Amino acid sequence: MERTYPCVVCNKIFNNAGSLKVHQHLHTRERPYPCDVCNKTFGTKSGLKLHQSVHTGEYPYPCDMCNKTFRKVKFLKVHHLVHTGERRYHCDVCYKTFSKSSSLKVHQHVHTRESPYWCNVCNETFKKVESLKVHQRLHTVECAYHCDVCNKTFAQRHNWKRHMHAHTRERSYPCNVCSRTFRKVKFLNLHQRVHTGERPYCCGVCKKTYCNRSSLLKHQRVHTGERAYRCDVCNKTFSDGSGLRRHHLIHTGERPYCCEVCKKRFRDGRSLKKHLHVHTG
Repeated sequence: MERTYPCVVCNKIFNNAGSLKVHQHLHTRERPYPCDVCNKTFGTKSGLKLHQSVHTGEYPYPCDMCNKTFRKVKFLKVHHLVHTGERRYHCDVCYKTFSKSSSLKVHQHVHTRESPYWCNVCNETFKKVESLKVHQRLHTVECAYHCDVCNKTFAQRHNWKRHMHAHTRERSYPCNVCSRTFRKVKFLNLHQRVHTGERPYCCGVCKKTYCNRSSLLKHQRVHTGERAYRCDVCNKTFSDGSGLRRHHLIHTGERPYCCEVCKKRFRDGRSLKKHLHVHTG
């Protein structure tokens, strides 16, 4: 009989002692592999090796369509799906399709209500390992990202970056048609479809077309009734990520949008825009 190695904390089974030892770092939070450049530590050798590419600048796998480069060939293969539009993984329940097997696996939790990732401090469960990691920072008080303007701290880099834009309003990519500016070139490229009329994404149910894939996916939930985004605090569900992000501000109390006239602050840009009519008429 093949020997197995169970984790005494969560009962997960492994085929060899080495895999079990690496897994146990999740529970002990041991990070025995340090980077010799910045001293950041990692729980696995593969995590350290991937991180070291940040310092070496090594991205040896280029995309032959857009020249974007990647650290691993598997990342390049996943990226290619952006150009081909291939979505080979489909859900057997609602027939929604995905370009990655990991995305399908996460989506299926919507149907099974499965929350396989649990916090070993308070036993709260989560559908995604990323949500668990964010939650665990509540226990460790780990806030790695700091705002130099107002001293607010953030556990996630993307939340910190979004907050910093509230101070800087940095928009360095202008549209050459209407002079509207954007923070990222990808947002500029999407915006320019407003002028060109390009709508390359089509709904397979009602044939309605959209200028970007995210709008199509959001629309398709009208047909499926899916509300895949769940608040980790109160379990309220939303059909899109932007709705969940706006909702999260209720719990955090963050009001990142500031009126430059009277300094009143708001949770979202729409509320600020509506408020500005008070000053402009």
